[in-house]
Amino acid sequence: MKLHELSPAEGSARPVFRKGRGAGSGNGKTAGKGHKGQNARSGGGVRPGFEGGQLPLYRKLPKRGFHNHFAKNYAIVNVSDLNCFEDGATVNLEALLEARLIRKPLDGLKVLGNGEISKKLTVEAAIFSASAKEKIEAAGGKTEVI
Repeated sequence: MKLHELSPAEGSARPVFRKGRGAGSGNGKTAGKGHKGQNARSGGGVRPGFEGGQLPLYRKLPKRGFHNHFAKNYAIVNVSDLNCFEDGATVNLEALLEARLIRKPLDGLKVLGNGEISKKLTVEAAIFSASAKEKIEAAGGKTEVI
């Protein structure tokens, strides 16, 4: 098979519908926009959430709580997840991304103490819970804060 021989499955790709190409096309003249009005104009229409001047829902609903914009958002891993690594391995953000235990590095790594660990590992993270640190060291591993 060559690149020029590739084609989509039969019936899966429809031809592009060209609007405003004459009366015979079935969608000429106003091209589905009707006659005049805000939505017929170039750049016309209303912004998302606009309710025609009525007080919009997002303004009616009360604001709740407090959101700290300076808060750190950590990628979280439990101690039980670390058992997939071999004995003596160094576990850090890169290793966890490769093993697909985390999706994004975010603001660093936090290790929590849920579950058990049976392997000697050197774990490098931004923060450890007390129970996680205890369990890793009890298994003969090391914790390094970076």
